[in-house]
Amino acid sequence: MAGIEPEEQLKELGSTLAGIEQVLDLDGMRRDIAELREQSADPGLWNDQERAQSVTRRLSYLESELGRVEGLRQRLDDAATLYEMAQEMDDADTRAEADEELAALHKAIQQLEVRTLMSGEYDAREALVTINAQAGGVDAADWAQQLQRMYLRWAERHGYPTEIYETSFAEEAGIKSTTFTVKAPYAYGTLRGEHGTHRLVRISPFDNAARRQTSFAGLDVVPVVEQSDHVDIDESDLRVDVYRSSGPGGQGVNTTDSAVRITHIPTGIVVSCQNERSQLQNKATAMNVLQAKLLERKRQEEAEKMSALRGEGTSSWGTQIRNYVLHPYQIVKDLRTGVEVGNPTAVLDGDIDEFIEAEIRWMRQQETSA
Repeated sequence: MAGIEPEEQLKELGSTLAGIEQVLDLDGMRRDIAELREQSADPGLWNDQERAQSVTRRLSYLESELGRVEGLRQRLDDAATLYEMAQEMDDADTRAEADEELAALHKAIQQLEVRTLMSGEYDAREALVTINAQAGGVDAADWAQQLQRMYLRWAERHGYPTEIYETSFAEEAGIKSTTFTVKAPYAYGTLRGEHGTHRLVRISPFDNAARRQTSFAGLDVVPVVEQSDHVDIDESDLRVDVYRSSGPGGQGVNTTDSAVRITHIPTGIVVSCQNERSQLQNKATAMNVLQAKLLERKRQEEAEKMSALRGEGTSSWGTQIRNYVLHPYQIVKDLRTGVEVGNPTAVLDGDIDEFIEAEIRWMRQQETSA
């Protein structure tokens, strides 16, 4: 918006925000908040811990979203007043303050606009994330653990609760795999573009000759299942194994065989859970993870059928999507959107919003042009 007068920029931002307010349906949000507050005030709500946590998370999210939109509207009004004051007083410092706020508003409203692009059937769901070490030996296992930390730090930055269901540690360093949930509305819609293969290039800390190593880790993102979902699972199609959970280097975490691994024989999908002390609780959680993966498989099959009927080729995000290069230069580049960041340290510490916002816009463009 460079070269446009501030008054016109504020007017355009106000128009964009009005469109966002219409899509988000602020009146509907206020009704939902009132209803959820009434539910949360019911003393009997906490008799069902899972439902109570769902209600409180949803209430917190809606209150935050409503406050975010209303706050931006107020900031637009305040910025207009600030420009008027700067002009009346002919004050360069006040003008600079107004310019700084205008730039911040432009960025904040752009970020909020991304939220309106998430309109898929499951986009409003929480996310179930699985990371697997791929090619690269011990470096790949270490890379998988770095990715786990990156996404957990990203969630922490946003105040999103997470729960790790299972982590399978590698023998020398890092992890073979991990599964965790991001418990926030629209977590799936936000993270689904991260699904795919992530490639790391660096000097290997595990190579005595200090040679450059390329390693890969795969990320799988599916929506968390809800009670309304219907996924038929025949018990005879399952193989259930119990084992003793362990930590890094084989260190024992539990003294009983409470960890559960379920294999869905027809599809070959394997899920595990070891975060609970109870075998029954771990099995229930593992079944929820299996249902989520089967639901996503069903959704993908239906999408492929529709594409075939329309004579279209199917697109897959299960390929390499992003390069993280630490040597001989430093850059993180997304292969789909072209977004580049020259500070891998910040990215690996969870600063990935720029990539996520760009891929949400990219996916929406792909879906609307299909």
